[in-house]
Amino acid sequence: MNNTTPEWLEAQGLVLTRIANGVLTVTLNAPKAGNALDVAMTEALANALESANALPDVHCVLLRSSGRHFCTGGNVKDMDAGADLMQGSVEAVRERLTGSLHRITRALHSLQVPSVAAVNGAAVGAGLDVALMCDLRIASENARFAESFLRLGLVSGIGGAWFLAKIVGAAKAMELTLTSEFIDARSALDLRIVSHVVPDDELHTEAEALAEKIAASPPRALRMAKQLVRLSAEAPLSMALEIAASMQAILLCGDEHKVAVRRFLE
Repeated sequence: MNNTTPEWLEAQGLVLTRIANGVLTVTLNAPKAGNALDVAMTEALANALESANALPDVHCVLLRSSGRHFCTGGNVKDMDAGADLMQGSVEAVRERLTGSLHRITRALHSLQVPSVAAVNGAAVGAGLDVALMCDLRIASENARFAESFLRLGLVSGIGGAWFLAKIVGAAKAMELTLTSEFIDARSALDLRIVSHVVPDDELHTEAEALAEKIAASPPRALRMAKQLVRLSAEAPLSMALEIAASMQAILLCGDEHKVAVRRFLE
């Protein structure tokens, strides 16, 4: 596949995918429903994300949306009609959650390449949680965030509590969860939920530029760098040093490093 010319892998549907300049762009494409994670959207998004590690030309994943909102979480109308994942016995619902929604969680967390979420409009409930699963988040000025499950008498069933606590700390995660408070993009920046806030009409351009900048790095080192940061965040220093030494030795002895050094000197 040409790595410089955009090519839509799926021309239409609930989730659109495209590879260009080393970036796999995954677009939620149900704007009339607020890109809600109903059964069909969940399956389509999981399918797209699970394919990423097998694509050799992909060095970064950009998750974005069409329409006014990033993702409004579960489809409340489907919940009311009994047409959502959450119907039937407790055991049946648990099986559907782990076998469907958790596919998204596992796919994003196991991505070998970095991931960037471009958040516009509402990212609430499971929509916020999906954004939190990405390595970086960039938001438009009109973005709003809420861990809003308690408004519906629910908790995050997709693993959002784990990601939120790691990003903002346990105390703030508890506050955001127990109050279902909506916060704006600037507040999200202060809490380090997002790393950049940009004007609404520049979101996709800026997100693509960030993803392409990341994707331009030497691919083997890029994957190791992501893994090293993640492992070091949870490991004691002695173990982090061992991991760093092993990775660095592998890279120093590889051709990718030598090519990068020559390019740098040139």
